Amino acid sequence: MTDRISIFSAAVHRAAVAARLQRILPAVFLLWACCSTSANDDGNQLKWDRLPDIPDALGVAAPFSGVHRNYLIVAGGANFPEPVWESDKVWHDAIYCLDLDAESPQWLDSGSLPRPVAYGASVSIPQGILCLGGNDGVRIFNTAWLLQAAEGGDSGLRVNLIELPPMPAPMAGGQAVLIGSTVYVCAGQTGSGLESAVSSFWSLETGQLDPDIPGTIESLKWETLPDLPGAPRIFPVAAAQHDGYDTCVFIASGRCPDESGDGVRFLTDHWKFNPSTKSWTKVADVPACVMAGAAFPVGQSHYVVAGGDSGENFFRTDELRDDHPGFPRRSFAYHAITDTWTDAGPIPVSHVTTTAVPFRDSWIMASGEIRPRVRSPEVYRITPVGLDVSFGAVNLTVTLAYLAITSAFGFFFAMRNRTTDDYFRGGKRIVWWAAGCSVFATMLSSLTYTGIPAKAYSQDWVYSVGNFMIPVVAVYAVRIALPFFRGIDAVSAYEYLENRFSRAVRQVASGVFICFHLFRMAIVMSLTGLALAVATPLTPAQSVLLMGVLCIFYASAGGVEAVVWTDTVQAVVLLSGAFVAFGALVLGTEGGISGYFSAGFDAGKFRVANFHFNPSDARLAFWVVVMGALGQNLSSYTSDQAVVQRYMTTASQKLAARSIYLNAVLSIVATLLFFGIGTALFTFFRSRPEALDMTLHTDQIFPFFIVSQMPVGYAGLIVAGIFAAAQSTVSTSMNSMTTALFTDFNWASRSGDESSQLRLARIMTFLFGVAGTGLGLLFIAPEIKSLFDSFIKVIGLFMGVLGGLFLLGMLTRRTHARGALFGVISALIVLILVWQRTGLQAYLYPFVGVGSCFLIGWVMSAVLPHPGTRGS
Repeated sequence: MTDRISIFSAAVHRAAVAARLQRILPAVFLLWACCSTSANDDGNQLKWDRLPDIPDALGVAAPFSGVHRNYLIVAGGANFPEPVWESDKVWHDAIYCLDLDAESPQWLDSGSLPRPVAYGASVSIPQGILCLGGNDGVRIFNTAWLLQAAEGGDSGLRVNLIELPPMPAPMAGGQAVLIGSTVYVCAGQTGSGLESAVSSFWSLETGQLDPDIPGTIESLKWETLPDLPGAPRIFPVAAAQHDGYDTCVFIASGRCPDESGDGVRFLTDHWKFNPSTKSWTKVADVPACVMAGAAFPVGQSHYVVAGGDSGENFFRTDELRDDHPGFPRRSFAYHAITDTWTDAGPIPVSHVTTTAVPFRDSWIMASGEIRPRVRSPEVYRITPVGLDVSFGAVNLTVTLAYLAITSAFGFFFAMRNRTTDDYFRGGKRIVWWAAGCSVFATMLSSLTYTGIPAKAYSQDWVYSVGNFMIPVVAVYAVRIALPFFRGIDAVSAYEYLENRFSRAVRQVASGVFICFHLFRMAIVMSLTGLALAVATPLTPAQSVLLMGVLCIFYASAGGVEAVVWTDTVQAVVLLSGAFVAFGALVLGTEGGISGYFSAGFDAGKFRVANFHFNPSDARLAFWVVVMGALGQNLSSYTSDQAVVQRYMTTASQKLAARSIYLNAVLSIVATLLFFGIGTALFTFFRSRPEALDMTLHTDQIFPFFIVSQMPVGYAGLIVAGIFAAAQSTVSTSMNSMTTALFTDFNWASRSGDESSQLRLARIMTFLFGVAGTGLGLLFIAPEIKSLFDSFIKVIGLFMGVLGGLFLLGMLTRRTHARGALFGVISALIVLILVWQRTGLQAYLYPFVGVGSCFLIGWVMSAVLPHPGTRGS
């Protein structure tokens, strides 16, 4: 009777598969049609759109400008009345506002400043627009004002002005940028002549500023920081951007007195200030002088300088007058990771002495000077659009062929599953090398495929030390963890915890594991979707849905055997595609193999260790990596059901040991390969900075290279590898969560006969897949700086606790159930506090979790009574 039910269930399942394919195929053909065409690309990555001109028909130079409550505010400025060559400069105090959300925006007259002023610095902060210094033709000011848009006034909108603590010294012609809630102010002049130019550098923390709360204004304090190296200057350009480690302040160009003190020198030098270390570093010079240009960040690692005065006609102003050609209509882009400049293309107009104001996904430049004595009232909105690349039908065919093969695995193995032992452990008939490949594919997910190359590209090889700890932990896994779990013949890793402590401890641990893998699924899919958005025509949400649907299909149908064999195929695809990409990157680097090594070593990209004692530094210390890796890998090989489940799928312990060692070997190969790819990405794009898309997130760099530089067909193979890696992680999580829920929460005894249990297991896997995919759609967050860092954080918050719990059981005899539970709960609280209240590097979270759970559990077992517990 049971056999008939199984045959009937298989037939029903095949019919359901056919119905799903009928629903999926039309969408596939539609996707093909979308990929078969590619839009024209003119290479310009900035889109310029006109907004209404400011009300002053002549325009103004150097006004305060910014955005508050979605209003563009322009205040003050200076110009020359017509005829400009016969008139003196006039300073203004008018304030104008433009509703940027209005369907037909109109400028509003919104009051005036306390005095006419221009040539100060301004920066938009959440509380308003910070306006600093400036002059009125007679005096230089050190004032600090906060402008806020508010309802009221004759036009329906007024601008409130709030006085803040003044700057340490007067300043005009300087620059201000914002990092987080800290404003940095640099350079400028303190008097009327160029000889008063300074290199001063100050900061003001504004995070606690709330004008409505008494005392918050008075508590603001200016901090004097190390002066800008190089010459004192006025009219530099400045921007804040991430260099791969930290968000830094970049200052470039400007003008200063020459050596005689009577002339002018036009500067092209370029400096970077790191707020974490409070130190300056010399970086690549600007290709030309861009004094008084407007700079703004684009993407996660570029900043653009639009316009600027090159100085070539500076001494011919009186000679040229109205024949002056204006300032160069060009833009430059600086890439903070590769330390390179490139031509960012022509611009419609070159406004100098104006500020680029951030608004949502664009920047606004209002008014400014277009040639000596002549201003423009024009206002532009600049939107980064990036490069247009097409995936193409051939690449799509390769990718879809792979996805079809993985789906077929689920259909094939669904017919072989007759019992829950087949579903959860593959009937112990899986060959050792497939199990090893599966562990490898599980541990090295799509975050490895995209996150590690991005990490090595933006930083160095420091994180590789953590992966080199895997063979060390593999010895522990083979000699201690493997015989232990094979000895108790566990379906779930958490069966041991019930025998050692209590059922409550087992279920708490299993619940933590399920939460971890549910979040892991969501993060892997969402972040992989973001990375793939640059390489395929799919949006991040569509990529998440595609991965989720396919994984639900083959994991819920075929069980662990389908997962293991699919993982094996995915490991082959993943590694082969990566080797092809690595070769293309090295050969595409200027100088080939020798250029790869020389450029990498010169930039410090092969650095493997930092020796310091700061656990919060973005440049991870060697001891942080070692301790974090030990905590992470010990937890994974001891307490992660996804790994422990593989211990039980081979016919013998000896074969399982081979699979663990195979995984260790493959992990070293993959570490060398993927960190090598990251360095190769750096050397390749350092050789060809013009090939970079400015709008890229750092984690998209490898997929971007794949689709923009790889030959047709190979790109499809490697994108398939990224899908493969993501699906490996997701499908493993689905099956492991089902195993944990089914066995640890006693669902097996409630489910009747074997056929009913198998059906329930498939339903659970399906539901976990739906839940993980839904969370993945919610977790799509483009502002995330690093996939790898986010993944490490999730591992630490959950798996470190489980690792500590298993070590408590294995290494102590006095620990009892109450103490163990107290350790788990306390460790979770400790980790949340560390995450929210400290700057500790996430790489240490697993070690903190293991250590706090072990220590607190052991101590509390000595303090708390333990009647009826199983520990002794």
